[in-house]
Amino acid sequence: MTSLVGYARRCASQFASVSEKAKYVPRRSLLYVPASSEKMLNKVPLMKSDCVVLELEDGVALTSKAVARSNAVKTLNQLQGSMLSCFELGLRVNSFASGLLEDDLKELSKAEVLPAAFMIPKVDTPEDVATIYDLFRTTFGANRITDSPTRLVIWIESARALLDMPRIVSSVINLHRNSGFFKLDAVVFGSDDFCADIGAIRTAEGLENIYARQRFVTVCKAFQLQAIDSVYIDLKDEEGLRESCLQGHSWGFTGKQAIHPSQVPIIQDSYKPSAERVEWAKSLADAFSMHQQGGTGAFSFRGQMIDRPLLLQAMNVLQMQERIMGGGL
Repeated sequence: MTSLVGYARRCASQFASVSEKAKYVPRRSLLYVPASSEKMLNKVPLMKSDCVVLELEDGVALTSKAVARSNAVKTLNQLQGSMLSCFELGLRVNSFASGLLEDDLKELSKAEVLPAAFMIPKVDTPEDVATIYDLFRTTFGANRITDSPTRLVIWIESARALLDMPRIVSSVINLHRNSGFFKLDAVVFGSDDFCADIGAIRTAEGLENIYARQRFVTVCKAFQLQAIDSVYIDLKDEEGLRESCLQGHSWGFTGKQAIHPSQVPIIQDSYKPSAERVEWAKSLADAFSMHQQGGTGAFSFRGQMIDRPLLLQAMNVLQMQERIMGGGL
């Protein structure tokens, strides 16, 4: 029987513009690893989170930034070509507003390889995007950041950023199209900084973030981007974590941040495509292929007219399922 990814590839061949050089990257869980800790960095190859993030920002004390940068470079060099248990090894730098980003990039440019994803926190305005690009181009050189398979993930963490999110996302997407800079693949909601910015008090139920999370995921899906939900801070409350994950999944989020390895299995299980969702995607891919072979353009599937966004949803489900099954995560 044709593999699930075969269906996705068949669909993608009809839409060359959505085909990417790199495989679809599931990001059900993003697990942070402070680059200041050599002990934790040594465990990275065995970490089973979908995405493991070498952390230079919040998880690293100001006095340890230089050590973290140096460790990150060593880790990237040591792990190049290695078999990892994660799908993606990302690296989160400090924000432009912190004044530390340029120092981060100067040191990271010494690495022999780029991370699979550069992750940029606290992107507040479209102007930030232009400045960040200039810093990358200055420190890395245009050749290393042009038409690279490295992806880009950004964080939305303030009221201003949330309200201006469509323009921010558009500016990043246009920058990729016009200059070949890293392709934006996902956006992460930083709830702690957002609450601090608006003066909200964090609660276990998260009622203070309902509007923000729903606007956030809506904008992500309008631009066909992965939407990564906020951290669940109570490490002992496994049931609360599961409920938060299932809620986020039902709202359209594609993954969640993890601050401890113990959270990863619950997050990944909660964001795994259901059997019903996989069946829907596979059947839609079959129907699409059949109509394409018959020369039919638009068609109806289970009472719904099929358009490009729905087809992309089906492709993402199939590719995620295939990679999860193949990667054992």
